[in-house]
Amino acid sequence: MGKTKGAAEEIGALYIISTPIGNLKDVTHRSLELLSDVDLIAAEDTRRTGVLLKHYGIKTPLSSFNSYNQVKKSDRLIARLTAGHDLALVSDAGTPGVSDPLYYLVKAALDKRVPVVSLPGPSAVLAALTVSGLPINRFVFEGFLPRKKGRKKLIEELAQEKRTIVLFESPHRIVKTLNELYQVMGDRKAVLARELTKIHEEVIRGTLGALATKAEEQKLKGEITLVISGAPKTRNRGN
Repeated sequence: MGKTKGAAEEIGALYIISTPIGNLKDVTHRSLELLSDVDLIAAEDTRRTGVLLKHYGIKTPLSSFNSYNQVKKSDRLIARLTAGHDLALVSDAGTPGVSDPLYYLVKAALDKRVPVVSLPGPSAVLAALTVSGLPINRFVFEGFLPRKKGRKKLIEELAQEKRTIVLFESPHRIVKTLNELYQVMGDRKAVLARELTKIHEEVIRGTLGALATKAEEQKLKGEITLVISGAPKTRNRGN
């Protein structure tokens, strides 16, 4: 595994492992090997991770680690790592660190000189970008917009962003969000990717206004990733 010799004892390693965002086949051989070999898996959602482990016959113990218990659990997990146990950290889907407390645990591990190893894999951000048809050589990812405080200000700032923009949104707020983006950004090109890699995967291309109308008519469900074209470049009139 990834243990290193310390002055008095071996130190375990913390493995950051990406898991499928939908299709259970989208997992690497290396990830499955590590999930089988580590002593414990710290999971954002133990039930969802449990489905993956059961599918591949992996019996490694699971421990819940999320934004609600990160402070209390981090000390326990670090204690296990420094005692020589190897741990894996996974989110409920995709690459950890977007909407889960990866940073908190990784920083604590590094402070204790615990090796941290990344096993790359599925990402809803990159999956949506690659099928969007919009420029992806430069992009900005903002995750979920704030529900209230700072929401309007952030949307106004994003309206000036010239790079392609990627957002996450829930089906319950997608119509509201698309309408707000349309009102501030105008009717620029956008792509709505829904349920990526799953049976009901859908990629809808159009403009913010058209997507808002379609989302309201169809009452979209599932996990949603929005890709929005950046602000148009202004011409220098002095040339």
